[in-house]
Amino acid sequence: MAMRLHVGCAMWTHRSWQGRLLPHPLSAQERLRHYAGWCDAVEGNTTFYATPARETVASWAEQTDPDFRFVVKLPKVVTHERRLTDVDRPMRAFLDAIEPLGSRAYALWVQLPGSFGPDDVPTLARFLRRLPAAHRPAVEVRDPAFFTDPRATRLLETTLAETDAEWIPFDTTVFFAEPPTSDAERDAWTKKPRMPPRTVALTDRPIIRYLGRDDPERTVEGWRQWVDLTVDWLHQGRSPTVFIHTPDNADAPTLARRFHDEVRARVPGLAPLPDPIPVEPTTLF
Repeated sequence: MAMRLHVGCAMWTHRSWQGRLLPHPLSAQERLRHYAGWCDAVEGNTTFYATPARETVASWAEQTDPDFRFVVKLPKVVTHERRLTDVDRPMRAFLDAIEPLGSRAYALWVQLPGSFGPDDVPTLARFLRRLPAAHRPAVEVRDPAFFTDPRATRLLETTLAETDAEWIPFDTTVFFAEPPTSDAERDAWTKKPRMPPRTVALTDRPIIRYLGRDDPERTVEGWRQWVDLTVDWLHQGRSPTVFIHTPDNADAPTLARRFHDEVRARVPGLAPLPDPIPVEPTTLF
């Protein structure tokens, strides 16, 4: 089998892509299909705010190939409001809703609040042990202690290893290296977490979230270490997924493909991305 690197963005529709990267207008039943011509993975951020209807999720499956990857975020009622405790009912509803994705539901993204620290790891361990074996968990933590305290790092890594769960790093170091220079960067400056870097993969399915700048070349400069690591992971037989963010996300799909191109130039056996569906020129009539 060919080695696979999946790349994607934080969403599959964005106003700045309309008429430029994706046709405009597009119905809700067509947006994901056209996005999937650019990237073969997407962050499922919308599920954090509300569990979608099963019929809606079925339409996502219909618009994507079986090897497309959704990294679906658990609802905030599970992770932030109830903090992984007494969540049987919302988790059953969520898992039932995403069932139509089948293997496309590549990972269950457990994004935890910054207040969820090392003392809470036993709660996380109990939660992960209760997840159905068919689902692969991937955990994102935001308490700095997990990155700076070796004991906390080992505790979390051991807990994740017990359930074959991955640790998702969100690399924001390049973004915060210089003051913001645009409205989008100034907005992101107040909202994005300043997380210490982490480059260790725990499983054969690393998942990386990388935030660059609105300047595409600055974004590319900042991801060099991720290109190197991704090449190494592929040679080790791992199957990474990399999500490219910028503050305005205007060029995120093209940047994701550029990341894939850089890796593929060094790994000739890497399977190619799909070809984007051509955008028809807009007309007045």
